[in-house]
Amino acid sequence: MARRPHDKSRPLQGEAYADREAVEAAVVAAYLAQHPEFFGDWPELLERLRLPSTTSAEGDSRVVDLRGALIERQRAQLRELARRRDEMVSAGRTNLQAQSRVHQAVLALLGAQSFEELIERTTSDLAVMLDLDAVALGVEQKAESLPPIRLGGVFQLERGTVERLVGAGRAARLRPAVAGDPLLYGSAAGLVRSDALVRLDISPLTPPALLALGSRHERHFDQGQGTELLQFLGAVLSQMIRVWLDLP
Repeated sequence: MARRPHDKSRPLQGEAYADREAVEAAVVAAYLAQHPEFFGDWPELLERLRLPSTTSAEGDSRVVDLRGALIERQRAQLRELARRRDEMVSAGRTNLQAQSRVHQAVLALLGAQSFEELIERTTSDLAVMLDLDAVALGVEQKAESLPPIRLGGVFQLERGTVERLVGAGRAARLRPAVAGDPLLYGSAAGLVRSDALVRLDISPLTPPALLALGSRHERHFDQGQGTELLQFLGAVLSQMIRVWLDLP
C-alpha cells in the first residue's frame, strides 16, 4: 500500500471526524506498523493520547508505556550526544596541547646559534618539549658498502631505508605499536613502543633523511591522527639544516 504524505495543513481535531465511521483498532495498528515515523510527523498527538501504564488494572503486563519508552529513547539519545560532545572536547584539548608543543619546539630550533646547537636541540630538547622518550635524526649513507654508524643523536642508515620505513611518496608515517629499533633510537630503543617517522626534504644535494619521534606509550601515535603539525616541524628542521649548511 503506497503511503500518502501526511497533510499537516489540516489540524487534527476530533470534531472534524466525528461524523466518520469509526476505524477499527486493527486497521489503526496496521497503519502505525507500516508507518513507524507517524508520530515524528505528528508529535503533538503524543500530548493528546491517553497512554497506559506498564501494567493495566487487570494486571496485564503486556501493555506498553509508550510515553516511558519515548522518554527513555530520548534519554539514550541525550547520553550518546553527551558522550560524543565529551570526546570532541577531549580531542580538541589534545590537539591544542600538541599544537602548542610543536610551536614551542619550532621556536627552539629557530633560536639555535650554530649547526651543532641545532642538532643538539633536535636530538635532546625536542623529546622534553614534545613529551616523548626518544628523538633522533637519520640520514642515508651515500655508499652501500659502508656499515651504518651512529654519532650522538644522528645515525646513518642503509640506502633505501627512508623509503622503506616512511613509505613511497609519503611525508610522514605514524606507527601505533612497534618495538624500538636500535639503529633508529640507540640506547633508548627499549623504551619506544610507538613512533612517528617524518621525511626531511633538505636539499637535492643531500641523501634522504628522516626525523624519528618515539614514545614509551603504545598508540601515542595512531594512524587516525593528522600529521600536519609533524610535517610542519619537519619542514622547519629541513629549512634550518639547509640554511646552516648553505645548501641549495
